[in-house]
Amino acid sequence: MASTISRVSSMRTATPRTGKSTGRTAQCFGMRATAGHGKSTLSVATHAVDLSSASKARQQIIGFKQHSAPVRNIRGLSLVTKASDSTEVEAAGPSTFQKVSDLLSNLFPVWTVLSAGLALSSPGYFSFLSTEKFTMLLGLLMFSMGITLTVEDFKRVLSRPGVVGIGFIMCYVMMPLLAFAIGKIGGFTAGLLAGLVLVGSINGGQASNLCTYIAKGDVALSVIMTTSTTIGCIFMTPLLAKVLLGAIVPVDAAGIAISTVQVVLAPIAVGVLCNTFFYDLCRKIEPICPLIGVASTVLLVGGSVAQCSDAILNAGIAMQLACISLHVVGGIIGFAVNKAMGYSETVCRTTAIETAMKSSAFGFLLAVLHFADATVRVVPAISVVWMAVTGSTLAVIWRFIPVPDEEETTPATSS
Repeated sequence: MASTISRVSSMRTATPRTGKSTGRTAQCFGMRATAGHGKSTLSVATHAVDLSSASKARQQIIGFKQHSAPVRNIRGLSLVTKASDSTEVEAAGPSTFQKVSDLLSNLFPVWTVLSAGLALSSPGYFSFLSTEKFTMLLGLLMFSMGITLTVEDFKRVLSRPGVVGIGFIMCYVMMPLLAFAIGKIGGFTAGLLAGLVLVGSINGGQASNLCTYIAKGDVALSVIMTTSTTIGCIFMTPLLAKVLLGAIVPVDAAGIAISTVQVVLAPIAVGVLCNTFFYDLCRKIEPICPLIGVASTVLLVGGSVAQCSDAILNAGIAMQLACISLHVVGGIIGFAVNKAMGYSETVCRTTAIETAMKSSAFGFLLAVLHFADATVRVVPAISVVWMAVTGSTLAVIWRFIPVPDEEETTPATSS
């Protein structure tokens, strides 16, 4: 298999590495997972760039290469390049654009908190963000994820049924019940209880992939889990809203299902089709996807908080603690369940972050569109902030705790 030497800016060093790469990728917030055939080798990437050389060979930067056959621990940082299908993988340096993009993406929790603070103190700054524009931003976020996905990526979800199934159960069984229990214990009004359960019943947030990388987790697995819960929300969120909330507040379950298809499924489907039929064009767009994700999320956070700023300030410390508890306790349970089942430290960290972090902005949109009680939307608006803070805090703490040099036990390996 011929080796291709990539050139990035003035860097000309390359370290060859043998191994087939099929180009099957999935990216959320700029984090890429690549699955190879035969040995099912997985890679995780921060961004893809066009590295046209004299021969005009198109290659992609793939970071944090995972060298083992099954999905296992991300051991070290080896920045490598990937040419087209069935080529060798080699080292290259990041471009200036990539460095800036990395910096801005890694600081997304800071932008989130700043956006929320601005929305609370001066909500007028986000008055331009109408419900229609809010919906468009969410759709753009999903589309930016879709153009990095292929049909093979969805097949990968089925390749690890055990650990992915646990993540799905954590997302759509444990978290809704935990939210319901916290709401009952807190004695909240019907609207606030419904909002808390709604947050517990939505899909995992795309920002979880970045937090998983920071926490030294398994980013490839994180992308698979995010994909599975995002597709699952099409039927699980309306079902849970009807079952758990139907007796508490009026719920338009059919409307929730339709909105989920419009905001989640349709943009992702269009993105996948574009990636299939306009592959080269998507590769040119792909480097800006992380920035699109960060910018969209920051605006969505600000828009959510601004629309409920007075209600959030009047909700009191009890509601704040309830939201924090949902995300923190959910993450702890996700970690503990996987640890008890014998999964590795990286898998446990990954599942914890995936469980703790929810797509609260999507929950806010559903509350605005399909719940007559305006107080329902207050909880998702609060959750948008605490979800990001919780995930990033877990990530930073784990970043400074070394990952044991361990092998996967039988449950993780077999799934």
